[in-house]
Amino acid sequence: MRVAIAGGGLAGLTCAKYLVDAGHTPIVLESRDVLGGLVAAWKDEEGDWYETGLHAFFGAYPNMLQLMKELGIEDRLQWKQHTLIFNQPEKPGTYSRFDVPDIPAPFNVIASIVNNNDMLTWEQKIRFAIGLLPAIVRGQKYVEDMDKYSFSEWLQRQGVGERVSSDVFIAACKALTFINPEEVSSTILLTALNRFLQERYGSKIAFLDGSPTERLCQPIVDYFTERGGEVRMNAPLKQIVLNEDGTVKHFLIRGLEGAADEILTADIYVSAMSVDVMKVLTPEPWKQMDLFKKLEGLEGVPVINLHLWFDRKFTDIDQLLFSRSDLLSVYADMSITCKAYEDPDRSMLELVLAPAKDWIDKSDEEIIAATMKELERLFPQHLCGENPVKLRKSKVVKTPRSVYTASPGRQAYRPTQETPIANFFLAGSYTLQRYLGSMEGAVLSGKMAAEAISRQSIGSVSTPKDLQTVA
Repeated sequence: MRVAIAGGGLAGLTCAKYLVDAGHTPIVLESRDVLGGLVAAWKDEEGDWYETGLHAFFGAYPNMLQLMKELGIEDRLQWKQHTLIFNQPEKPGTYSRFDVPDIPAPFNVIASIVNNNDMLTWEQKIRFAIGLLPAIVRGQKYVEDMDKYSFSEWLQRQGVGERVSSDVFIAACKALTFINPEEVSSTILLTALNRFLQERYGSKIAFLDGSPTERLCQPIVDYFTERGGEVRMNAPLKQIVLNEDGTVKHFLIRGLEGAADEILTADIYVSAMSVDVMKVLTPEPWKQMDLFKKLEGLEGVPVINLHLWFDRKFTDIDQLLFSRSDLLSVYADMSITCKAYEDPDRSMLELVLAPAKDWIDKSDEEIIAATMKELERLFPQHLCGENPVKLRKSKVVKTPRSVYTASPGRQAYRPTQETPIANFFLAGSYTLQRYLGSMEGAVLSGKMAAEAISRQSIGSVSTPKDLQTVA
């Protein structure tokens, strides 16, 4: 079958990959001149890369890891020491580490918590362990049921003190969802914690050895185009045109720079666009259907990603760092962590500003100034004094609507990949799958959409092995 996919992010590209594996012909439409969606990257005038986000890969990303293995590019992941590192703002220039020993789960994570005495007292460790027991013992159903509570509310219900939340989970919530514990659904954090506790290397972190556009997205494109698929850049979807029975007749592609609009016909149609764009393009006759009504309960969260190039080195840590800052979420010195960005003499920090809702409309200059002020607080020995490290250049990448805002109650609004429309499917990390809005969620959603399409095309006969979803 010929399948038209609107959206060239990870969900759309993954969907195309698994469709060609099942013998179909995907045509991916990307509105911009760069692939990747929320993992897109560009080169500046000096040839330096800057990205939409700071992308860390976890061992608890089975579908992403399987995809990269199938593409033969798993060696592009640079795995770091199994540890989680937090800044200690009350002790500028120092870090607190949760070093995870190489022993079976969950004992490895438990040992890392027990051995950390910088951020949690013994009383807090015990209270937190007791609080986690229901999530571990009762399983995923319990985790899903906790969607009605924010993570802060869930911690309070378990008798876990506010100190645990402020010391550890503000940073974790901002890193995973870009919002604070009092705003995020407890289901999101409990899902992540369960994966970390159940898998030996679940919390181990890797960085890609170059830009996601070149080192991850392009190999997916090469894979399915070599097998008959197609990618069309600068091809924004203008309208989903319907037949009289409400099914999709064709996609109407907006003509750019004075060109006429273009009709694209296919057997099956997929939206791999963000939920905010899909809401705008939902045809009027569909808006009364329950599945499409759900979309109104979802919206993207604002995210700001920063790149700061300095005139010399001032970090030596090859790992993701949790800032524990009111302004910043996570950061890394990409001149150390990423092979393609390596610079032995100068640092390039990539940072996530979160929550970003109060900053998304501010100027780049205001954002950089506030970030530098915060870095001076974290690194006074390098950024203050007689000979401070100097900022050479910077880039600010704003995404006003990124992954869906994972606030309490949102699970009920996440639609399935199959829709009431026989020839129309959804992909995207906002759709219903067991992971949050993330690279893993995007990959899994694309895989599940391809699986559903293939299942429909063969009349519910068993799905080919290479399309079976990895849980």
